[in-house]
Parts: sequence; structure tokens; C-alpha cells
Amino acid sequence: KRLRRDMEPAKPKMALSTVSDRRPLASSSKTTASIRPLRSATVAMAPSRGVLRQNVASVAQRDLAKQPGATSAPGTAVVGGAGGRRPGWDVRGKVTDMQAKLHSYQSRVKDTNKENDELKGSMASIEKRKVEMGRELENQRSQIRTYQTELQDLAGVREELERAMSERTTLQRERTHLQDKNTVLETLRDSQGLELQTLKMKMAVQESSLERLQASLQQKEQEAHLLQETVGRQEDELHAGEMERRQLHNTIQELKGNIRVFCRVRPLVGGGISDHIQLPPTDNKALVLAKYEESHVGRTGDTQKTYNFSFDRVFGPSATQQEVFEEISLLVQSALDGYNVCCFAYGQTGSGKTFTMEGGDSYQAMGVIPRAVQQVFLAAHKLTDQGWKFSFRASFVEIYNESLRDLLYTGKASKRPEHEIRKSAANEISVTNLTYQTVTTEDQVHNLIAVANQNRSTAQTNQNDRSSRSHSVFQLDIEGEHAGRHVTCKSVLCLVDLAGSERVLKSQAQGDRFKEMTAINGSLSHLGLVITALANKESYIPYRNTKLTYLLQNCLGGNSKTLMFVNVAPESDSFGESLNSLRFASKVNDCVIGTASSNKR
Repeated sequence: KRLRRDMEPAKPKMALSTVSDRRPLASSSKTTASIRPLRSATVAMAPSRGVLRQNVASVAQRDLAKQPGATSAPGTAVVGGAGGRRPGWDVRGKVTDMQAKLHSYQSRVKDTNKENDELKGSMASIEKRKVEMGRELENQRSQIRTYQTELQDLAGVREELERAMSERTTLQRERTHLQDKNTVLETLRDSQGLELQTLKMKMAVQESSLERLQASLQQKEQEAHLLQETVGRQEDELHAGEMERRQLHNTIQELKGNIRVFCRVRPLVGGGISDHIQLPPTDNKALVLAKYEESHVGRTGDTQKTYNFSFDRVFGPSATQQEVFEEISLLVQSALDGYNVCCFAYGQTGSGKTFTMEGGDSYQAMGVIPRAVQQVFLAAHKLTDQGWKFSFRASFVEIYNESLRDLLYTGKASKRPEHEIRKSAANEISVTNLTYQTVTTEDQVHNLIAVANQNRSTAQTNQNDRSSRSHSVFQLDIEGEHAGRHVTCKSVLCLVDLAGSERVLKSQAQGDRFKEMTAINGSLSHLGLVITALANKESYIPYRNTKLTYLLQNCLGGNSKTLMFVNVAPESDSFGESLNSLRFASKVNDCVIGTASSNKR
């Protein structure tokens, strides 16, 4: 601010512009000779915020007006005055005006030069002052930096001082707190000293009690060791009991026969009692098939011809699904014990084979397959408490016209794979490219049955509107392991719904139905031959004659238990087919195969 105030008086109030040359008139040579030619002059002023350029004529007029006693001749015009310009003939007057202007300009130039010199001196002093002030400013800045450094150091010292003061206050508080705590501890020490004396007395008493407890503990440990040994013996006895139960159960099943035949009579569609099928009320193993025949000579009346059959169990039309399954539940238990079990339904079309094996949707109508799976799962769950662990794998295969079809296949029909029956080195039967589904619940098995029913081949015949034209084979592979005893068992539960068997003349099959009927009757005939060969202890068993017997090889041989359901239709027009079915079942019932052995290691 001081520098600005010092510089303000030296500022010029105005700046002059460049004055251009003008030549005098040619008529006055003398006057022009005495006048110096005007040259352009630039007046340098001190630095200003703007340069004001003024017209030369207007400046000359202002100077003449300021001169005292300056008047214009009468009749002449003064340049820039109120009277206007001089006339052209007044050359002397114009020269006089020009000389006056020149004199004014020269005086102003002198004043301007003088002011310029003064300004130059002022500028030099100002520059010198500026340099000194710059040095002083730099010194001040350096000093300010020094002061800032010292101020930062002082700020750090101040912070340390504040922290020290805070720590001091904290330490004082802690000291006070420790003093109070020390007082309390001293009081507590005195009280605990008294308690210590008391505890010493109590400890002496406790030591004597501890000795008694240690003696008691040793006694309890001995008892626990004895109990553990008892538990081990009981587990051994339980395992031995389970093994003995399996052996006795198998003995009972063998006494009943490794091949057993049950007969089931379907109720009439319209209700009532069949005329040609008689079931003795006191014998649930007998069945009588009777038929009235006309006399060939015509002299005597009609005669009744009867056929007596005896099976392991005969179920009448009123028998429920639960009653039927109770008779084979022990056989299903043998599958969980490690024995191969096969149960198949045989009979003419419409005799109730599928209902016996699969049943209906309600619980009361459940057939052999869902009830057998339910029993296997329940028994396996109970055996888990004894250390057993089981896994189950299910498959559904159909034998149609001597070709295998996967009933659980859900892909495109055009990409259906081919299947072949293979026998491993361990005599295990398997089917290539077959869907094996791991199951853990009953609902999964019900879903598999539903899928298989949708894929199974059926057709309409004279005997049934929806006749099964193929053999349906459900297999449940069972694997059990007892890790603690290092015992494993492996078995197969095979449940088969055979295709309907009837004579060609009875069914009046033609075309594809005739071909299907031929394949069905052929496979059933070979099934009978295999069972007969097993009963006769023949060296060669014709398992490979049909896909059905080859697939059921492990379930029909001596190392298995087999149950056959022969289903009979009660209608009178089915007498011939019922008679053939019962005769075939009687042959199977008369067969005796060797003792079965469990597949365990």
C-alpha cells in the first residue's frame, strides 16, 4: 500500500498522442523558412492504465484560448474558435496561428520532457525500492518458513505435553484406584486368611472323603468294565441270534419248499360264486375244478367231471391283498438275509396277475411289489441299530417278442438302446444299457411302477381289453454290510408279472397278436422245462432257450427261493384255460430243488 501511494503523484494526468507534420502554404516562402518543420514526437509517460490520443487541432485551439490577450483579427476566423476557420486569402493569419501553436507545442514538449525525466528518476528509485522490498519480502518469507517450522515443532511439543498431562491424570486416577483396591485387598486378605484356616480344616476332611471316593471310583470302573464286557457279549449274542434267526428262518422256508405255488381265484366281475370252482372250507390248500359233461351215448344224464389240485396255499375270491402278502412276507425277509428270491404271477389273460403283483392306488389295494419293498425298507431300518447298512437299486425290464426293453427309459424312442443279458465271472446276471435307479423310499418305487406301466406293451384281445403282451420283471438289488463284523451280503428280489397265457383258438389272435401269443407261450413252455430240469437234477438246465429263463437264471436255480402265483379266472368259459394253468402249476409244485445258500462273505 505504501508503494502504491508513493507512485500515485508521479502518474501523469494525460498522455499526448503523436503529432504529424504539416507543410506550410507555398505563397509564403519567408514564413515557412522561419518555421521548423514539425516532426512526430512521442511522449513517454509513466505506466498508465490507458493512452489518450487527442487531435492536434483541438489541442492547439485549447492552448490559444488559454493564452492571455490572444485575439483574432477582425474579419478572420480562429482555428478551433467559435468563429470557425480563417478564410483562404488570410495566409498571414494562418501563419500566426501556426506559430502560436508551435510555440505552445514546444513549451509543452519541454514540460513533458521535464516530467519524463522526473518520472524516469522516480521509476529508478521505485525499481531500487522494488528490489529492496523484494529482498525484504524474501527475507520475510524465509523467516515465516522458519517460524512455521518452529510452530509445527511447538505444536508437536504441545501435543506431547497434552498427552503427558492426560497420562498424568490417568496415572493419578489409576493410583487412586489402586490405593482403594489395595485397601480392599488388604481387607480381603485378612478375611481370606481366616477362610484359609477354615478351608485347611475342610480340606483335611475332603481328603479323607476323596480317598473313600477313589476307592468307590475304582469299584465303579471295574463295574463299568464288566458292563462293557457284558455289552460286548450281548452284541455278540445279538449278532449270533440274528445269524441263527436267519438260519432258522431259512430252514423253515426250506421245509416249506424252495419252490412254492400259491393259487388265487379272481372274483366274478358281476359278483356271486363260480359254478365250476370249489374251495373246501376246511382246507385252504385244496381246489376242485368241476365241469358237467353231456353223455356221449345220450342214454344217461349229464355227468360231473372233477379235477382235484393241492398247492401250498389257495386264496379264494374274498382274499385281500394283505392276506395274500402275509403268506409271502417271510419269503421277502429271506431276500434281506442274503438269499435270491423270485416271485412270479402265472395265468391266463384277465385272471388278475397284474393286480396281484402291482395292485391299485389305495393302501388296501397295494400289490406284492410295493408291499415287498415296504417290508424290505422297514426291516433294513431296524437292522441299522445292530450295525447293518443297506443300499437298494431297482430296475424294470420288459421281455416282448424275445427282445428286452427298458421300462424306465425316458428318452426318445428313436434313440432307445439295445440290451443284452450278460453273465459275469461271479455268475451274476446283468443287462447292458439298462437303467438302474437307486431307491431309498417307498414313494420312489411307486413312481418307478407308474413309469413302467406307461411304457409296458399292451393290446386288446378277445380275453381282455388291455392285455399285457410281455413279461414284466422288477428287480431289487440288495447289498448289506456290517462294518463291525466285516460281514457283507448281496441278493436279488425278483418280482415278475408274466404275460397272459391262453390258447390261440381261444384268443383268436391274428397278425401281430398271433406273433406275440406264440412268443409268450414259447417262453412259458421253456420256463416249465427249466423247472422240470431243476427238479430232476439234470446236468444241463436250458436257461438260454428264452430271454425270460436266462434273465431269471439266478432266481430259479438251487441257490434261490421261488414262489409262483397261479391266477385263475372264475368264469365258466375260462374252464379250459384254468385247467391248463392249474396243471402247469401242479408240475411246478411237485418240483424239489436243492438247498439255497445265502450270498454273504
